[in-house]
Amino acid sequence: MTRRSTPTGADRGLAVLLMVCGALGLAASAVLTVDKIRLLQNPGYTPSCNINPVISCGSVMRTAQAEAFGFPNSLIGLAAFAVVLAVGVGLMAGAVYRRWFWVGLQLGTVLGLGFVLWLIDQALYEIGALCPYCMVVWAVVLPLCWYTTLHNHPRLRTRYHWVVPALWYVGIALLVLNRFWYYWRTLL
Repeated sequence: MTRRSTPTGADRGLAVLLMVCGALGLAASAVLTVDKIRLLQNPGYTPSCNINPVISCGSVMRTAQAEAFGFPNSLIGLAAFAVVLAVGVGLMAGAVYRRWFWVGLQLGTVLGLGFVLWLIDQALYEIGALCPYCMVVWAVVLPLCWYTTLHNHPRLRTRYHWVVPALWYVGIALLVLNRFWYYWRTLL
């Protein structure tokens, strides 16, 4: 006996979240890709997001971590965030996706979150520099994963659904503040 997937749509809030996060992630990935191409063409190129010794895209782009799979990580972002944006637009237009589709989106967001956690660790403790466009990706991946999880597991939904993303942002801010305190205190 085979089980058939039942179609599921999503509420307008999830559709908007997918569109906004997908668009932000896609824009950040596009800027990173263009800057990476320019850096490959001209090793002396200075990306516009090189602001100071801590906030320095160029420092991050020149590391092995920026090409974790042998090609620029931003190319993964271009593909992944384009899919997220398309799913959000589809939902907004009334699309209904089967259960297997939502499981696939869940798997993609979980893998994305795992990759982002590794990149955060690398940026803070190995590279010692921050890329603002990378941080945009950090900011959008958790809500994508969290709200996809809540969609797939409705029993987890509470009126305090915002607590997990809020703690994520506070936690990242504290890690960044702590790691680069030596620099931040010179600005006070």
